This record gives sequence, structure tokens and C-alpha cells, in this order.
Amino acid sequence: METPSPTLLICNLLLFFSQISHSTDTITQEQPLADDGSTLVSKDGTFELGFFNPGSSNNRYVGIWYKNIAVKTVVWVANRDNPIKDNNSTSMLKTQQGNLVLLAHNGTLLWTTNATAKASNPIVQLLDDGNLVIRDAKEESVFVWQSFDHPSDTLLSGMKLGWDLRTGLNRRLTSWKNWDDPSSGNFVWEVVLGSNPDIVIWKGNVEYFRTGPYNGNMFSGVYGPRNNPLYDYVFVNNKDEVYFRYTLRNSSVVSIIVMNQTLSLRQRLTWIPETKAWTVYQSLPRDSCDEYNVCGPNGYCEIDASPICQCFEGFVPKSPQLWNAMDWRQGCVRSDDWSCGVENKDGFRRIEKMKLPNSTYAWVNQSMTLLECRVKCLENCSCTAYSNLDTRGTGSGCSIWLGDLIDLRVIESGQDFYVRVATSDTDDKHGNHKKVVVVAVTIVASLVLMMFLVYCIYMTKNKGKTEARMLKEKKDQHGQEDLELPFFDFATIVKATNNFSIDNKLGEGGFGPVYKGILADEQEIAIKRLSRSSGQGLKEFRNEVILCAKLQHRNLAKVIGYCIEGEEKMLLYEYMPNRSLDLIIFDSIQRKILDWPMRLNILNAIARGLLYLHQDSRLRIIHRDLKASNILLDNNMNPKISDFGLAKMCGSDQVEGSTSIIAGTQ
Repeated sequence: METPSPTLLICNLLLFFSQISHSTDTITQEQPLADDGSTLVSKDGTFELGFFNPGSSNNRYVGIWYKNIAVKTVVWVANRDNPIKDNNSTSMLKTQQGNLVLLAHNGTLLWTTNATAKASNPIVQLLDDGNLVIRDAKEESVFVWQSFDHPSDTLLSGMKLGWDLRTGLNRRLTSWKNWDDPSSGNFVWEVVLGSNPDIVIWKGNVEYFRTGPYNGNMFSGVYGPRNNPLYDYVFVNNKDEVYFRYTLRNSSVVSIIVMNQTLSLRQRLTWIPETKAWTVYQSLPRDSCDEYNVCGPNGYCEIDASPICQCFEGFVPKSPQLWNAMDWRQGCVRSDDWSCGVENKDGFRRIEKMKLPNSTYAWVNQSMTLLECRVKCLENCSCTAYSNLDTRGTGSGCSIWLGDLIDLRVIESGQDFYVRVATSDTDDKHGNHKKVVVVAVTIVASLVLMMFLVYCIYMTKNKGKTEARMLKEKKDQHGQEDLELPFFDFATIVKATNNFSIDNKLGEGGFGPVYKGILADEQEIAIKRLSRSSGQGLKEFRNEVILCAKLQHRNLAKVIGYCIEGEEKMLLYEYMPNRSLDLIIFDSIQRKILDWPMRLNILNAIARGLLYLHQDSRLRIIHRDLKASNILLDNNMNPKISDFGLAKMCGSDQVEGSTSIIAGTQ
């Protein structure tokens, strides 16, 4: 055999390396994409576009998938409803008359972008976010067509789900029929327009689940924190657009929303590199109460109740026999019709933590107050309920419902809801004698109770003033005033926390619960409310107030003020959206978000805070209760050391010491 010349070997090697090193993210008029193993790869190497066979199917499709994920995950399919059935021929993806088209080997058109606008010199490009776009060669930022406007079954970070009202474009997700067939299934997720839009899941033509209207903070029927370490989301509703969109907070995390027709679930999946598998972060519907209108008209669902379907007070099952047989579809009816506009015969009952009903027949006004909303509902004899449109701050706007109330449930993320009732339900109908007895007993009991309350208030105020005076007048060893923090009265804190509502509870520490609050100036705060059984007395509380007033460092939690009134002792901190470190590192899902650079940054920042306490502050401080739950994380995951109730102050030249008291909390 003749030995190849050195020159020929070098040429072949150069040709080989040029082929394996070359990859492109574009299709041009001169450079189409053939079904010969060629693909497009986004510039950052995240996404890949090419021809593929789904599962065990022999049909060929053009799709986009993650390039570097071991489990091939297709996020978009071009010709999902018109597959390539002849695998023995080469199909072609190319630009033609300003569109991207898929042609069979004989030139038959299988799929086209069908763009209305046209580019004079079109370029098709696969972007780093997974969006396939058509643009003009001279205008990189202007897209005449994009795959994000025509989603398949997957919502990627940055995609919009919803409507462009200017063009009538409806972006919605439609499931695959099954894992081997990406053609359009009957499991659909979309924004449904109306006076107060909803996001709805359909199974065929049947409404299967809806989120409840957006209330400015979250969707009233979807449980979950507004701030989470994985993603942020927005819901936009204006004259031009109505859409939902999420964006991942960490670019190294891979998380998508997928319509799973097999399980009838809308799932958020997160890729775990260590296990090389997708894990489910959230599924909707979440439980039986999430299914659409499970309790029928005017009935509400409570997952912890038995049975789960209930009627409001003043309502009864329409069919008691079916209701008792656990068939709730006929719902509830009023036990006594109200007398519209008649005083003491017409009013409202406040229901807490409710997913708001279907808003198809709702009326909204963005500028009304809740009181004006109530008056508006009273004026309309068809109005059956009302609520705030926006729950941010003290609430604003007005929603009123006409007719039956559909798809109600109790849920932690729900809001106050006012149902119209006949107030005569509570009237006494057993004669004047009983009324006189009741009135007399009520008056006597009220007088006794009032005298007792006056005595309690007097004693409480005196005790609170005594303790506050002790704090304000107490001097430290240098003769300087100890307290330099603003004082907040108890009423202000009660209003900020909605009377310490469970919805505002952030957690429970060693010395008591912590609540989120909103002050009158819209400032968000966290309130540590010392439990009376915590064991932390006036001395420990005074110690923490002193330290918080004197210590200033970016890695120490900033304290805004304090409150002492009666037995109540509270500290007001700046609000940390990501809460405490232990909630992330001890959670199997959320701890994946902490990559090693972020962990190192948190450790360094905690060390800087300790160095300040031990060496650089005016007072040398030993924390004595440092643990993950006492490390708070701000919006940018910067750590702040908190809880100085057990801290010990040392002299400026003291380098060691001892204590006879065991310090620490669990």
C-alpha cells in the first residue's frame, strides 16, 4: 500500500479539525440546514436545533433541545402537527421569501413560519435563551418572527404566556399527545381575557384549573411565596398586552414549565446536575380543591375539612341528598334571600383566605376604595360579593361579582372576600320577653367586662411605661445614653402585621415568632416578637437593643426600632426577602441554587461580620448564638448576622473570658 504524502496528511487533518470545530447558530439564504446530522447551536452552547425522532417514533421533526443535558429535553417543535414520514430522504430547513420553511426532498412544503412581516435579507438565528428568530441581517434587535410567540408544551425563562392585544396573538402552551408524539394534545394552559384575567388550564373544552386573578402580589389561588430563590415573575395587564412571564434568578440553574398530558399536570421542573435528572419543583393542580369548581356554585373547598366542600354561613346545599352522598356539583343556595337595600336585611360577611371566584361576570374599578366598593355592590341587587382588586399595602381597587360564585377555595395565599347575606338570619324571633332578658344580661355583662378591661389597661400601661422608662433612663458604665433606636407603639405594629396574621408569619425563633409587616410609608419590616415563655427578660432585651443601636456593619442585620408595651417586647428589623440561611441549605431543592461561588461569598461575608464584632467595633462582642437560622439573606443573597439577645460584651483589651451561664437556642 502506498504511503500518503506528508502534505496530504496535513491537509486532511486541517480539514477534519475545521469541521469539528465549526458550529453555527444561523441559517442564511446561502447556508440552509439539511437533515444530515447538522445542527444549529446557540453562541453560549446552551441550546441546539436540528432534526430528531421522539421516543420510539419513526417520524422526524425539527426541534430545539438543551445541548448539554444528558436527558434529551425538547422544548420546542416546529412541525409538531405535520411530521416528516419518509426517513429515507433528506429534508431541508431554509429561508424562502422571508420565511423559514421545511421542505421534503421533492420540494413539498411541510411547515413554514408564515411571518406577516418580511426581511429583505433574512437571517434565522438560535439565541442563547432558546428563542429561534428571523431578523434582517442589518438589524439584530428587530425580529420579524420568533418561536417564543409560538410555544409548544414548554415555557422557558423570559417567554411570555398571554396576549398581544395589538395583533391578537395568543401565546399558550399545548401538551404533546404522548412522549412519542409531539403533536398537539388537549391539555392547554393560557391566559383567559376578561375584566380581571385568569390563567386557566383546559382539558379539551373543559376548564380544569385556574390560578385566580392576580392581586398585585400573587395569584389568589396559587399557594407559594411571592419571593423565592429560584425565579421572579410578573403579570402584566394593560391596553396593549396581558401576559405572565418568569425569569430565573441564577443563570446557572435550569428550570422550565411543562404541560404533562400523561399526568394532567402543569409542572415546573428543575435539572439537578449531580443526579443527572429532572426534579419536580411545583405541580398544578396541587390537590383536590384545585380542580375547577369542585364544590359547585356558591360552595367553597377546604382541603383540611371533612367533607372538603362547605357552604357559607347563610347558605345550604341545593340538594342535601346529593351533598351528603359527596356529590357537590349542584352547590349551595341561600337559606334566606336578602331584602335588597333594606337596612338590617342586607349586608355582607367577611370570609378570609379565599381564592377569588371566576371573574367572567365580574366588574372592576382600579381607583375605588373598599368602602366605595361595598356601596357600589349594595346599589346593585345582582351583586353577590366584592373584594379589593389589589392587596398591596392597605389594599385598593374594587372587584364585584354578579350572580353565582364559581370555583372558591380556602388557601393561604387567598384574600378577604365579602359575600352578600341576609342579615335577618341572626334576628331573634322568639318574642319581646326573650329580647328584654338578652338585652339586660348583655348590658350587665358589658359593664362588668368594661370595668375589668379598664383595670387591665391601666395596669398594663403603667407596667409598660415603667419598663420603657427603665430602658430610657438606664445608663451604661460610661454614663452615656444606652438607647439610640426609635420607639414604635404597639398599635402601629399591630396595623403593620394585620394583627399578627398567620399569613405574615415568617418563622419561629428561639425567643419567639417573627412576622413580616408593612409600615404606613410602605416600608417592609420584620418584627421579632418575644414570647412570654422564651426566658428572655428585660436584661436580655435591653442588651440586644443596645447592641443593635451601636453596631453598624453591612453584614449585621439593621434594626429599625423597638417596642415595649406591657408584656410585649419587640424588635423591628429590615426585611430580608430570602429569609434565613437554614431554610435554603437544609432544603433538598433550594440548596441547589447555592453554587460554590455563592456559598464562598456567604462564608466570607459572615467572617467579615464576626471580625467586626470581635475586633473592629466600638464594643467587642461575642455572639454566642451563631447558627444558620440567625443568618438572614437579603434580596441579593448577602448574609446578615442577627439575634444578639445572648451576646456578651467584652472590654476593648480583653482577649479571653468565662461565663457561668450556658447560652444558646435550638
